[in-house]
Amino acid sequence: MITPDFPPSRGGIQVLVHRLVTHAEGLDSIVLALGGRETREFDSRGELDVRRVTPLAGRRRTAVAALNLRAVRTALWTRPDVVLSAHIVVSPAAAVIRRVLRVPVVQYVYAKEIGARPKLASFAVRNADAVIAISRYTRQLALDVGAAPERIELIPPGVDLPSPHRLPRPGSANGRRRLITVARLEDRYKGHDVLARALPLVRVHVPDVEWVIVGDGPLRGHLERLVEASGVSDAVRFVGSVSDEERDRLLQDADVFAMPSRLPARGLAGEGFGIVYLEANARGLPVIAGDVAGAVDAVVDGETGMLVDADDHVALAEAISTLLLDRERAESLGAAGFERSRQFAWSEIAARVEALLRDVVTNRARA
Repeated sequence: MITPDFPPSRGGIQVLVHRLVTHAEGLDSIVLALGGRETREFDSRGELDVRRVTPLAGRRRTAVAALNLRAVRTALWTRPDVVLSAHIVVSPAAAVIRRVLRVPVVQYVYAKEIGARPKLASFAVRNADAVIAISRYTRQLALDVGAAPERIELIPPGVDLPSPHRLPRPGSANGRRRLITVARLEDRYKGHDVLARALPLVRVHVPDVEWVIVGDGPLRGHLERLVEASGVSDAVRFVGSVSDEERDRLLQDADVFAMPSRLPARGLAGEGFGIVYLEANARGLPVIAGDVAGAVDAVVDGETGMLVDADDHVALAEAISTLLLDRERAESLGAAGFERSRQFAWSEIAARVEALLRDVVTNRARA
């Protein structure tokens, strides 16, 4: 596996690639990733064979180039059976390995990176034996840049299920109706601004509502000012970046999860899937999402949550108010979401990826 994104750094791709190599127990994996001092403790546990390229301060692009070179060199020494390219920025190395060593390549695609770098995305999907798209939306983006339809495999991300595997009983401990959003504050399309505009309308119907914002990033200052301008500062709590354990506790104490992602401007791609919707469902929460992009695969409208027009703060406020006031409906959606989340256990998803990897190896051998 070649990936610029790997724990202990945080994010959806980091979770995905880590869970794949830890749950695909039938594979002997070498992980080539970016790293540094902060990764040494993680790697020292010895659970995985992780080989790092350390970026210089502020020079990620140079580090990614070095990661590509390191991957080719490692492949020449180790002669892998198959390469899993976890991001299009490492597809040059994957393509060289495929051409020189005749090793099959499987390319992961998500969404955001395709819209941001369509030429590189086209190169990546055209030089792979198989492409894994995480949603129907992502599959279409891959087709749009030239992926062969017969080479695309639709495999969603997975979710870490709570243990024991029983339906939690969410609800805030202090008696307030609690709305929660979990996302890094760096992409405007996540919809925090629409939520901020919706919250004053929600307060008309649910005066004791509290919005808990989990995550941090460069947009935090802008969002804090927007919340203040909307007159709802007393109903909003920024908790910043937290551990997985603290995130789970906050989800457990909430009543409704909302992240109304929308399509970005200038033709850029939106939410590839949204693991966080499954994480909330897995803890018994009903979820509210935008009715576009990969969220329509993550959320079953009217069954595990509600899909709304993410540009319409009035519609969003109505959906939030409905679920906060109608506890029976909220619990019904949360229970259905909990049951559905079990289909996305990482062991099941990793098994599907492992089967695909074995298939491309077999097909290459036959060819």
